[in-house]
Amino acid sequence: MSEIKMNVSEFDNIAREVFAPVYPVIAEQIKQKTGISVGKCLDIGCGGGYLGIALARATELYVYLADRSTEMLEIAGGNISAAGLTARMQTLFADVQKIPLPDQSIDLIVSRGSIFFWEDRQKAFEEIYRVLAPGGVAYIGGGFGTAELKKRIAARMEKENKNWRAMMNKNIGENAPEAYVKILQNTKIPFFEVNRDEAGLWIVIRGSKDEM
Repeated sequence: MSEIKMNVSEFDNIAREVFAPVYPVIAEQIKQKTGISVGKCLDIGCGGGYLGIALARATELYVYLADRSTEMLEIAGGNISAAGLTARMQTLFADVQKIPLPDQSIDLIVSRGSIFFWEDRQKAFEEIYRVLAPGGVAYIGGGFGTAELKKRIAARMEKENKNWRAMMNKNIGENAPEAYVKILQNTKIPFFEVNRDEAGLWIVIRGSKDEM
């Protein structure tokens, strides 16, 4: 497993400053749409841990912040301490293609934005399903919480990156759901859906009801 290479400082600054309003909104949406507020949660490709921290604040979940960048995990660890959540959160060095957790051990798996960097999405989905508990839910994708937040953030990001709109169209545009459906159909995951609206795109995977 190789550690991802990126400009960690720049990436975290964007997440912490530009995207800050998004995380509590998405955390509340995840809580409402999955109905899961207790048990164990895994935030994959957590970066600085902002979504996971928002979920910990909104629920009683124990949250693992997983990333394959040790630099990001150092930032995430500092953010956990600053939030006063060390009793209910920890960092985990992990790649989504080989998650170092037992089968059926996680009640809620989330990830915002990391899917676009996964090297083997089919294998990643299969790993997510492996560690997902019966009755558990995975909520994976890329979204902005609301259309207004998306509009505001896009306007700011386009000033910094002329390719921003094209990248968003590729990742969460009208044609994106079909690509994810095809990948998921190649797995043995029986319960999944791909939802796209004006605020983003989310893939929902449910733990097998047959095992409940």
